[in-house]
Amino acid sequence: MSEPLRGFEDGAYTGTVRDHVEERQPSTADWRSTLRAKGYRLTPQRELVLRAVERLGHATPDEVLTAVREESQAVNISTVYRTLELLEELGLVRHAHITDRAPTYHSTTAPEHVHLVCRGCGAVTEVGPDVIATTTDALHGRYGFHTDVGHLTIFGSCRACTARTERTDREGGMRD
Repeated sequence: MSEPLRGFEDGAYTGTVRDHVEERQPSTADWRSTLRAKGYRLTPQRELVLRAVERLGHATPDEVLTAVREESQAVNISTVYRTLELLEELGLVRHAHITDRAPTYHSTTAPEHVHLVCRGCGAVTEVGPDVIATTTDALHGRYGFHTDVGHLTIFGSCRACTARTERTDREGGMRD
């Protein structure tokens, strides 16, 4: 079971992964040992990409490239994509589809979480796996299905957008 995310209220966290990875950020030695154990070495490019993902919290490959280029102009987008793919295979990063564009990557040092994405304002709220445990338990019990919570994104409307829509509907209804 993963640990709860710091800053949660009612099981939801509206900060960023960056808020929790600072206290759990692995050292270069940790990355090096993970890579070596699987037959790889920690190249300067891999280290730059890993540090960028850690620093950014959630980031698309383009955002990772921008962060990496702050330190080195020698890295291109294809290197970032290949590196992210390898790092995901090795379990050092994960991705989720938070938008309809490129996947968003985050470090596996962050606690496992589900993304709630508001279609109205685009806000992303992170919730712990316990919030959807009833659903994942039902999927397992009924279908033998194990849910990969780290990739799960649920789209809908946040509290503020729902309230705004309800208020607009009420005000519109009063005018009739």
